[in-house]
This record gives sequence, structure tokens and C-alpha cells, in this order.
Amino acid sequence: MILEHAVLDVVPGQETDFEWAFGEARELISASPGFLGLELLRSFETPSRYLLLVRWESVEAHTVGFRQGSSYPQWSALLHKFYSPFPVVEHYSSALSTSSSVV
Repeated sequence: MILEHAVLDVVPGQETDFEWAFGEARELISASPGFLGLELLRSFETPSRYLLLVRWESVEAHTVGFRQGSSYPQWSALLHKFYSPFPVVEHYSSALSTSSSVV
């Protein structure tokens, strides 16, 4: 499993429109082969900043399957206008995993 990580700085004042557009765009990415799930988190300290975490079967499922797929132009049209600056996207794989249990 690969984890895509992107910090999304949304133009201040456009957060509500961004969240609505992301709800529409989520349908596009979730239909992509190799997509395993996502989380969109909003910063407490910087309310116009979001953290996007997307789980993929492989880096290629994201970079080739989704980004070069037929849904990507619509994804871009829905979301890219909200970013300033444009986000840097990185991919991660597990290096160490721990879990804790509450007794």
C-alpha cells in the first residue's frame, strides 16, 4: 500500500466552496482502479489548510492510472483553482508501524 500525502493551501475565504467541490471530486478518484481510500483533514491552526491522504495499491495506480486517466481533467477543473500555492504531492510506504491498545 502507498500513501499519497498533499498539503492543500486553499485561498482564504474559499474553504466552503472547496469542500463542496471536493465532495464532487471524491467520486472521481474513488472510481479509479487501485484506489483504496482517502481522508481530507482540516487544520485547526490554519483553517484554509487541508491535509489530503490517499491510499493506493501502488504509486502507478495514482501517477498513471488516475493522473493519466479520463477522470483527471474533471478532477483538475473542480479543485485546482482553489490552491495557492499549488500543492506538492509525495508518496510514502510503511517504514515502521506501531499500535497501542487502551486497557
